[in-house]
Amino acid sequence: MEKEVNISKESLDNDDLYEHHRFVASEGQEPLRVDKFLMNFIENTTRNKIQQAAKSGNILVNDIVVKPNYKVKPNDVVRLVLAYPTYENLLVAEAMPLEIVYEDEQVLVVNKSAGMVVHPGHGNYSGTLVNGLIHHIENLPTNSNERPGLVHRIDKDTSGLLVVAKTEFAMAHLSKQFFDRTTERRYIALVWGNLEQDSGTITGHIGRSFKNRLQMDVFPEGDYGKHAVTHYKVLERFSYVTLVECKLETGRTHQIRAHFKHIGHTLFNDERYGGERILKGTTFTKYKQFVDNCFKVLPRQALHAKTLGFTHPTTGDFLQFNSKIPEDMQLCIEKWSVYTVNQK
Repeated sequence: MEKEVNISKESLDNDDLYEHHRFVASEGQEPLRVDKFLMNFIENTTRNKIQQAAKSGNILVNDIVVKPNYKVKPNDVVRLVLAYPTYENLLVAEAMPLEIVYEDEQVLVVNKSAGMVVHPGHGNYSGTLVNGLIHHIENLPTNSNERPGLVHRIDKDTSGLLVVAKTEFAMAHLSKQFFDRTTERRYIALVWGNLEQDSGTITGHIGRSFKNRLQMDVFPEGDYGKHAVTHYKVLERFSYVTLVECKLETGRTHQIRAHFKHIGHTLFNDERYGGERILKGTTFTKYKQFVDNCFKVLPRQALHAKTLGFTHPTTGDFLQFNSKIPEDMQLCIEKWSVYTVNQK
């Protein structure tokens, strides 16, 4: 929506229109203006841009042009269409430094830095990992979402390991492993509070929040959301925060972030889920200053994809890779360690 396009009702049958976003309102959707509805879904935009898109005839509900004040109802299909292709389909190869951990003819394993978006999307059209990958490797295979080489992803502000498929065969083989849950994925996280148990399992369906569509919520077993399981064990306790290792049994969007918030232990400095505020600790000014300093050292959620394991598509060998905790997260952990020692 960086570019405004005027589309008349008559032009809606034109083959030159491209769908940029498509959302289906849930069964529990309460009547809500379509501009507010889309604000809950689309990142890096403004309500003014969405209203302008609606006035230009670019927002359809059930294939009918609507105004910004249209009230979205359950099961409505809301689409944003524009006269130019999505940026995912206009991928440009970009030279950029990639920390490649392993590479052969079938697969590539990369250690993604925090702050790097994995694939292009609204508001992030260049500088993504995919832009760098298509510069490094020609003719990467695409998945059902037209994302070259990707069989899984990690969030922009999460650091760590990703495997990339370099061939169609590797894409199919790795995708099945992720579907069958035979891969190994372990994360390191710093969470608010002192977990009662040294280890445990968090279960609960994960689906998009009804209140904030940029968040995921945990729901009871039922029709909404997807089954999700996270195993964890405590690595170290630091007074008001805890360092944990998380092993994913499933791989849902924001799984670790949503699961730990659900049990009352939001990730440290996870702004989207409320972890950028002091959730545990004292009211002393000195403590507040200490936490603010930790936030400055680690200006993102404290989450790192440390370990990745999978079966090689052609050799059949199980490969396992480990990455160091990045400097920003390590410095934050060390600060908490020193603070805890000083409190004794």
